[in-house]
Amino acid sequence: MKIESSSEFVLLTCLVAFCAVGVCQGGSLRKDFYRKSCPDAEEIIKNATWKHVTTNRQLPSKLLRMHFHDCFVRGCDASILINSTASNTAEKDAIPNLSLSGFDVIEEIKAELEKKCPGIVSCADILSLAARDSVSFQFQKPKWEVLTGRRDGRVSLQSEVSTNIPSPFQNFAVLRQFFERKGLTVHDLVVLSGGHTIGVGHCNLFSNRLYNFTGKGDQDPSLNPTYAQFLKSKCQSLTDKTTTVEMDPNSSLDFEKNYFVILNQNKGLFQSDAALLTNKGARNIAKELTNQDKFFTEFAQSMERMGNIGLVTGSSGEIRKKCGIIN
Repeated sequence: MKIESSSEFVLLTCLVAFCAVGVCQGGSLRKDFYRKSCPDAEEIIKNATWKHVTTNRQLPSKLLRMHFHDCFVRGCDASILINSTASNTAEKDAIPNLSLSGFDVIEEIKAELEKKCPGIVSCADILSLAARDSVSFQFQKPKWEVLTGRRDGRVSLQSEVSTNIPSPFQNFAVLRQFFERKGLTVHDLVVLSGGHTIGVGHCNLFSNRLYNFTGKGDQDPSLNPTYAQFLKSKCQSLTDKTTTVEMDPNSSLDFEKNYFVILNQNKGLFQSDAALLTNKGARNIAKELTNQDKFFTEFAQSMERMGNIGLVTGSSGEIRKKCGIIN
């Protein structure tokens, strides 16, 4: 990588110093990484993403979730995009990832960039930027900064998913451990949960809270009773895997603070949402984030930190020609 100035060298050296085993906060990412090698890269990604969002308003939640699921397994290296083969079952075929979608959008953007700048722009950077750009479409301006320079990983294992991606059934202590292992804080845990302000959840991921919370046919007592009745009208059994409900009722297409408003009313959809209110520090953060400006500011900072997990940079990894296939 060409370093433009001595000050940039010092900055990169300082950033690399923050790397720990398996977790790297900062690495050698930088702004406008493709300025000389593919100057139109970020504009191409933004325009293509926005084009898709105009016809699919669910796309922001899908790409944001995909980015999260990618970063929490092996870091933000686009391993979530790799297809399974006869000899290997990849991450995307693990149970928590079977409901992911939007892979075609990333592949389409990659194909466009390969025509313009072959072998230059990583799938990892495309996913990071497209997730940001899809959410930002609503505002017509970027909602957080994405530093670039990631390279693509060469490994994707189904077996690594369940031990790295938090489950919607987990309690606060376990959620905190998942985030701490990635170099993220309780503050990041609460803030990034705000991504649930867009998108939907499948009934089977929360219906135990409605019908069999402790195994005795009971309802989760922490769940707002009125909200529970509403959810029961949508999800009528423990085994319903097809019905979905909005994670943020009547507001699941708008990226805003409302997740924290309803969370504080005990209307968090998943057990992992409700868990945020069981810890005093997390509960206080959740109250602060009902301020829209504060939520936007904090979400931007936490997304930047998440985007730096386990970086593959420099001469490591590769730049895939197709995002679903290792070169």
